[in-house]
Amino acid sequence: MFLLFLAFWIILNGRFTWEIFLFGLVVSAAVYWFICRFMDYGLRKDFLLLKNAGLFVLFLGVLIREIARANLGVLRLILSPKYLPEPALVYFKTDLKSGICKVLLANSITLTPGTITVSVEGDEFLVHCLDKEMAEGIEDSEFVRILRRMEAGRK
Repeated sequence: MFLLFLAFWIILNGRFTWEIFLFGLVVSAAVYWFICRFMDYGLRKDFLLLKNAGLFVLFLGVLIREIARANLGVLRLILSPKYLPEPALVYFKTDLKSGICKVLLANSITLTPGTITVSVEGDEFLVHCLDKEMAEGIEDSEFVRILRRMEAGRK
């Protein structure tokens, strides 16, 4: 995280000089100390982020693929004169424990065209789907499998 703060500092300055770099080191160290002291952050969470970085990149790739696939599905629904969509509200439970994984799942569902996460209460999700076919397998999607692997790596 410290290195991200430093990189952000250099990017915001728009140029690289040794003065900017050294001042950025001090500012980044101060911000890192602050989040470690007051926001329950630490080196353990940094290592956890590094450990899950590959899974997060995989998650983003799956998200982009699913967005493209869902776009084609919605396009088919819109352009097909003989196919009438059957909207559905779907409840499903998940075994994800962490709040961040639940938020990632809910936002991924909402970002995918044709589906919207209506509510998340505890382990239960309510999702509106433009067509009932879009709801098939939502509780055990590839998103959920990757997020489970991320949670397993947190222990």
